[in-house]
Amino acid sequence: QVRLVASGGGLVQAGGSLRVSCTASGRSFSTYAIGWFRQAPGKERDFVASISGRGGSTYYADSVKGRFTISRDNAKNTVYLQMNSLKPEDTAIYHCAAAPKFAAGSSGYDYWGQGTQVTVSS
Repeated sequence: QVRLVASGGGLVQAGGSLRVSCTASGRSFSTYAIGWFRQAPGKERDFVASISGRGGSTYYADSVKGRFTISRDNAKNTVYLQMNSLKPEDTAIYHCAAAPKFAAGSSGYDYWGQGTQVTVSS
């Protein structure tokens, strides 16, 4: 079993940058793909980005491609989401999740962490 804790959210102005982190406890972290998702008030949860267990493959939603970068440090059991050129529409609660197999999309995630709030002011 994998337990995930997201952190690093906050308030930033449009055009600014923020990095959120997802730290896992449990064994075999490097065998899990990790995905980031976000949910804005009154909206459904959307896929943002994912990374394979060893970090060799990544996938991004079109809405964040070129602005966000997902990476991982397996020695620290942590996955990062670097967010640049932030827009007000990026405002949401950001969640991370773990899947036993990398997928270019939002399916297959078995473990979810609590979210971290990201607010982008205009």
